[in-house]
Amino acid sequence: MQLYVETAIAAPMERVWRRTRDPAQHRRWDLRFSSISALDGDAGRAQRFAYATRLLPGVVITGTGHTTAERARADGIRTSALRFASDHPLSPIARGGGHWRYTPRPGGIDFATGYRYRPRWGRAGRAADAVIVGPLMDWATAWSFDRLRLWCEEGTAPERLRGRALVNTGLRALLLAAAATALPGWAVAALAAAAVLLPVPRGVPAARRCRRRPAAPAPAPVRAGRGAVR
Repeated sequence: MQLYVETAIAAPMERVWRRTRDPAQHRRWDLRFSSISALDGDAGRAQRFAYATRLLPGVVITGTGHTTAERARADGIRTSALRFASDHPLSPIARGGGHWRYTPRPGGIDFATGYRYRPRWGRAGRAADAVIVGPLMDWATAWSFDRLRLWCEEGTAPERLRGRALVNTGLRALLLAAAATALPGWAVAALAAAAVLLPVPRGVPAARRCRRRPAAPAPAPVRAGRGAVR
């Protein structure tokens, strides 16, 4: 199973680098994790880290990961390769590997990730990944990248951006609920489609703003090292 997400960020390379490589800052914008703790290393070198994702109150999936290679090219492109794994029985992902790529462009950088992973639970896990886990991971990664973009470009704290997203979603749901009590079914269906398709306000994170395919042929990523998922 593999995913690709890319966004253009109008901010300096070093700002984006710090906010993605420092575990304390990474945790703030990445919806996929409840916590990320460095086990060794720092934002400028290879790292080992532990992560946790809270599914429900009292249900926390844990795992570990480490960066396996760093590369800075003469043209300014930086790439960081990593591997991750979880032994938690409730984790739908057993292990995976991929890379982050930082490509300078006029006015900012293109920040992209590509990674592969192996689902847990055999055939049932692969079926669940195709229907639920994969699409959810794709959406959460893209939404998080757009939240990072807004943080780097506008300086709005990730926590405040999450609040804006909740308010935006809540208002749309409230309007639909109100319409359902007064309008015929076809009108409610039309409003539901509009609620999904209408543009998200500029200052609210939205997964749809991110690309799911490279805009141009991507430079070869750093290999994730021995044991990477293929």
